[in-house]
Amino acid sequence: MENGYMKEYEIESLEEKEREVELIKNIIKTRRELKNVDRNFEYAQDDLVDYYIYEMKANQAKLNHLIKMAKLKGITVDMINDIKYRLSSDEEVG
Repeated sequence: MENGYMKEYEIESLEEKEREVELIKNIIKTRRELKNVDRNFEYAQDDLVDYYIYEMKANQAKLNHLIKMAKLKGITVDMINDIKYRLSSDEEVG
């Protein structure tokens, strides 16, 4: 993975279940990024205000797209929370 994103041909070679897991991971990561940008925006000054507004809009558009894809695949919030829990457990161990 480059820059945290899988190239399209790498995603196409994955099994359907692996694709769903990658989609869920991207949703979780994008939510986290949006939350961080929101926190940074609260303390931004001058030119950084515009930067963080742009970042928020970009991350929100990405999150909306990922959630739309998840809905089409029938992925539920419970599945997302399950993956999020497993990822956070892995980080604590590792």
